[in-house]
Amino acid sequence: MKMVKQAISTAAVLFLALVLTAAAGYSQPADMGGWEEGGEYNRLYAASELDRLKCTIDKVIEVEPMAGMAPGIALLVKDADGEKITVHVGPKWFLGDSIGFKRGDEVKIRGAWAEIEGQEVFMAAKIKKGDFAELKVRLTKDGKPFWTMTPEELARERNSE
Repeated sequence: MKMVKQAISTAAVLFLALVLTAAAGYSQPADMGGWEEGGEYNRLYAASELDRLKCTIDKVIEVEPMAGMAPGIALLVKDADGEKITVHVGPKWFLGDSIGFKRGDEVKIRGAWAEIEGQEVFMAAKIKKGDFAELKVRLTKDGKPFWTMTPEELARERNSE
């Protein structure tokens, strides 16, 4: 059993390292398509009002968070009461086509609520599946998006794990 836990732990660390390494090597587009740190969309993330969700993923989708923004990745989830919630994860140009989660996954998500164009959404900072799989897309202390970080800042985050 200990070997299985070690293998799962190693796989989870490798998954997180892969995401952060890919992000660190990824060059930011000159135009972030509305995903800029000080932009209208990111100002909606209130780090002072962090909340947690425990839910099941219903679907991974592509969204346009606000009119005119570059496409993003979002999760449609259901909480324990069956309430459906849209969770914004981050820009597709940063995350790619797969974020490592799928329909049926039970996850814990940390982030903040925001009202965008009349609809309440949850803006993710961290998504965790089980004890080992985790995707971090924002700093929880201040909400700084990983996609706006320099390669050096991303490396520091990776090394702090």
